[in-house]
Amino acid sequence: MIEPKIEALIDKVDSKYTLVILAAKRSRQINSYFSQLGEGVNEYTPPQVGISPDQAPKALSISLQEIAEGKVAYERTADGIK
Repeated sequence: MIEPKIEALIDKVDSKYTLVILAAKRSRQINSYFSQLGEGVNEYTPPQVGISPDQAPKALSISLQEIAEGKVAYERTADGIK
């Protein structure tokens, strides 16, 4: 089972394409955050949802959970999604 449900995620955005782009961009930001931790740089925003210590969720799962909880916003521009 996919958690959160796709239906709940699509309600947070205007199309399934926006969902894919938003989740991919946020996943890359989360991956960059975890890779920069040892360097002492605070360029990227950490995950905005609780991560349980007994499991190591993937960045995509974290980003989808953030979208479902409304913690990630997007802005549609002429060039794409910002």
